[in-house]
Amino acid sequence: MDLWEHERGLYDRGFRLVAGVDEAGRGPLAGPVCAAAVILPEGLEIPGLNDSKKLSAKKREALFDVIRAQALDFGVGWATAGEIDEINILNATYRAMNRAMEKLELRPDMTIIDGNRSAGIAFPNVTLVGGDGLSANVAAASILAKVSRDRYMRALAEKYPGYGFEKHKGYGTQAHYAAIRELGPCPEHRVTFLRTLH
Repeated sequence: MDLWEHERGLYDRGFRLVAGVDEAGRGPLAGPVCAAAVILPEGLEIPGLNDSKKLSAKKREALFDVIRAQALDFGVGWATAGEIDEINILNATYRAMNRAMEKLELRPDMTIIDGNRSAGIAFPNVTLVGGDGLSANVAAASILAKVSRDRYMRALAEKYPGYGFEKHKGYGTQAHYAAIRELGPCPEHRVTFLRTLH
């Protein structure tokens, strides 16, 4: 699997600095959505780099440090549960992605966005469905976003005990639904995602 094929196509068109952008946490009932933007050195081979969903938590944690050490630049951006309720998950995802890209000190000539929609992205971009398994930069971004969000949810578990955030990271498991019914939602729950509970 050549993770640099899509980047090379952009390099061939004259784009020198290419960033990959991906998010984690669109589906959960609680917590923020997190996005990351990564610019890797052209052609860099990171052993084990892949879509974060295909990696174990331990492998993601190890790659997180490697990516941060070897990337030319990276940024992580967030949109809160309150923002998700206010502007919906798609627009909140765009907001988190834009915030991640705004953290970059290097300005990418082109950005590869994981997925098929980018209407709310404020930077030059192309979309790539399944990009986290097809592009080195997007795969790296998927790992930074996933690990950053998982760490946030583990910290949240200490702030709001009883929901099991450290286990399910806010996703709608049976145990999570049971906890919400017992304890009620906490300030980090997405109210618009909980309407099915009533």
